[in-house]
Amino acid sequence: MKFINKYLRNIQPYSVASHKIWDIPYNEQKNVLKLDWNEATIPPSPKVKERLLKLVENENIYNLYPSVLNKELLQSLSQYVGLSEENIQCFASSDILHEYIAKVYMTVDTNVLILGPSYDNFRLACQASGAEIYYSAYNDDFTFDANNFYNDVVKIKPTVIYICNPNNPTGNIHSVKYIESLLNEFSDTLFILDEAYYEFSGVTAKNLVLNYDNILVSRTMSKAFALANFRIGYLIASAENIRLISNVRNAKSLSTFAQEAAIAVLSDLDYMKKYVAEVNKAKLYFTKAMKRHNNITLYNGEGNFVLIKMSSEDEKKSICSFLSEHNIFVRELSQSIKLKSCFRITIGTISQMERVVSVIDDFFKYGK
Repeated sequence: MKFINKYLRNIQPYSVASHKIWDIPYNEQKNVLKLDWNEATIPPSPKVKERLLKLVENENIYNLYPSVLNKELLQSLSQYVGLSEENIQCFASSDILHEYIAKVYMTVDTNVLILGPSYDNFRLACQASGAEIYYSAYNDDFTFDANNFYNDVVKIKPTVIYICNPNNPTGNIHSVKYIESLLNEFSDTLFILDEAYYEFSGVTAKNLVLNYDNILVSRTMSKAFALANFRIGYLIASAENIRLISNVRNAKSLSTFAQEAAIAVLSDLDYMKKYVAEVNKAKLYFTKAMKRHNNITLYNGEGNFVLIKMSSEDEKKSICSFLSEHNIFVRELSQSIKLKSCFRITIGTISQMERVVSVIDDFFKYGK
């Protein structure tokens, strides 16, 4: 079509996971384990429901736009992050934040380097702005080679570098000291550090924004805080970067319901921390249980998920299909040739993972 943005004519869309759960009646969804999008596997803090029930009684909220200042939410985020409100801005999901980053910092002359395989939706946001995408790859065993990455940066000379930390789907984590060394070495490059899984790793580069203008830290409340359906993300950056991106941000895009839900979970951090501790324990249990199957390889990094490599692509498809038949949905991966035999599984509670282990055990006994 002649009217379409030329950068979108041959663009590869972001491949979404199965959403079969929404074809299942609500009263039967409790029998499903949705472990394909790394959402939380339990509801958020009960304070969310309490706050929203009070909110729906306020008739003024339905016909009015939401607060565009987000004062209470920004105050809560500031306290949680441990930085000034001038270093934080909230968005209607981290995906939307990524689109704004592309809009503000990228043009047709922008070279973007992605350390991957990684979260693919960021690539799409960049390409839609006309940016050129390059990749620096993890090794075949998904380990990280700092020398190879350095050489790729020197060769490509990217304007922007995207690093998911911990990386999705491989789970790799990079130290704050290493990130800071990159900021110093490549001071003319803007680093996008995606900390979607920060709560599970405990590693964050957020304090670096106080001393460096070439880093933007992206976070979401869809994972540890269990608010995926509310679509809430936020940016941590220098005051000047916050000002720049706020100039183009649609201030009324974050609904009152989303703002209130976020305020509620931030008032109950103990609930989130208990869930994170449970997930990390469940990950240890799951990886230990899977060691009895010699023909699979596990990469259990620092997120709320585990990457599993099967002996072949066909076997990957078989086990994913077997799990689906038992109402356990996992993520088949396809964004890189290195992942063709891999799938990713979200880690839930220990009792949930006991169910998964039982089904996988049955697959190797009877399902192949």
